[in-house]
Amino acid sequence: MTDAVRHLLDLADHTPEDVRSWLDEALVIAEDRRRCGRRPQGAERFLEGRFVTLLLEKPATRTRLHSELATADLGGTCVALPAAETQLSRGESVGDTARVLSKNTDLVLYRARRHEDLLEFARHSSVPVINGCSDFSHPFRVLIDVMTFEQVRGPVAGRTFAWCGDGNNMLNSFIQAATLLDFELRIATPQDYAPNPDVLAWAERHGGKISVHRDPVKAITGAHAVVGDTWVSMGDVSTPERLAAMRPYQVDAELMAKAAPDAVYLHSLPAYRGQEVTADVIDGPQSLVWDGGIANKRFFFQALYRWLLRY
Repeated sequence: MTDAVRHLLDLADHTPEDVRSWLDEALVIAEDRRRCGRRPQGAERFLEGRFVTLLLEKPATRTRLHSELATADLGGTCVALPAAETQLSRGESVGDTARVLSKNTDLVLYRARRHEDLLEFARHSSVPVINGCSDFSHPFRVLIDVMTFEQVRGPVAGRTFAWCGDGNNMLNSFIQAATLLDFELRIATPQDYAPNPDVLAWAERHGGKISVHRDPVKAITGAHAVVGDTWVSMGDVSTPERLAAMRPYQVDAELMAKAAPDAVYLHSLPAYRGQEVTADVIDGPQSLVWDGGIANKRFFFQALYRWLLRY
């Protein structure tokens, strides 16, 4: 990273120390809120008079909600721009859009359909840019799952996570997170929906403990956390063939029972009960989806904003 402008585009662009610092700060913020309801005060409200812009090419519920709440907590103003309502929809270039937003805001979260557009935007931006979910990666969301795990099970280093389902953008970021934070990741996917080979090669070069399996039982047995995601990511097409290929990778109570006795279940949402997960798992006692997994996004954004803006 240069000293000029900091971005979060992919976890692979960052050091383990960077990533660890975001998590540690977010955990402190979350604990302060849990213990005494403490909100940022005084100099901690470093976004006073500043603006955060959300540029959204795809739907957003939790990301929009929690980025707006985090910005308000820190004293700033959040402006949401659905891309369909901007000149991007009429052919204005990504680069020109970045130049315009850079002149009028202090930080941009860009939920881009194409990762190439995200990178192009960052090249032309003079303010920090956050990858709000592209077709290649979803870095901050994966770290929120790691943060949620650490709140209840302690440091993630040396633990084992199991991924069950599609080899999608979330999985790319999980592979990067596992490599940077020194936890094992076992991946179970159908052959035709395997992980990105370039991401796997990056992990191998950097000492990642990543393994790929066709058998979900082999991936999940003894794991400390089981991670699920939708079988059809935003921008993908649902077909009978795709759903049939994914069916053996559904996380139900029988499969979850193969994990460690104190294993937890994580999911980035939205979830589709009866597809990637059954109701008794995602709504059951091992699920962390509805407690820390929801609220932590707000706290992680606060920590990330501080790092990006050098406060």
